Amino acid sequence: MKDNTNHPLCPSAVPAQEDSVIIGVVSGTVQEPRIAYLVEPQPVTEEVLALAAPAAPTEILRFAASCAEDACKHFDGSNCRLARRVVRVLPTVVDRLPACHIRSRCRWWRQEGKAACMRCPQIVTDSRTNSPELSQVAFPE
Repeated sequence: MKDNTNHPLCPSAVPAQEDSVIIGVVSGTVQEPRIAYLVEPQPVTEEVLALAAPAAPTEILRFAASCAEDACKHFDGSNCRLARRVVRVLPTVVDRLPACHIRSRCRWWRQEGKAACMRCPQIVTDSRTNSPELSQVAFPE
């Protein structure tokens, strides 16, 4: 990860991003996935990505990387619309802030605060079984 403490991180990045790290593993059930956050972010390696096969790594792992800002379809020029929709549409799934090592740089935390963190554990970057609410958040009309 770049050593730029001012640039925000996206908590739902893809592994191909240059400074991407693994921050969690998808656990829970297909209907109610939950992210088990790692004690420390881990580097993305080809070996780790291969362990996800035949699934896509983004179905099994959560990644963080520098916010792509204007290169991201969710960015409106100043804020992350995905973070806004997560807070507006999804229910809270935890009753206290999850242990998260990117919080101080997390775009969602900086923008939406605790409300985003209370919903974040249910976010799977790529899921073939999204609930209607998760689909609405990820793919708004």
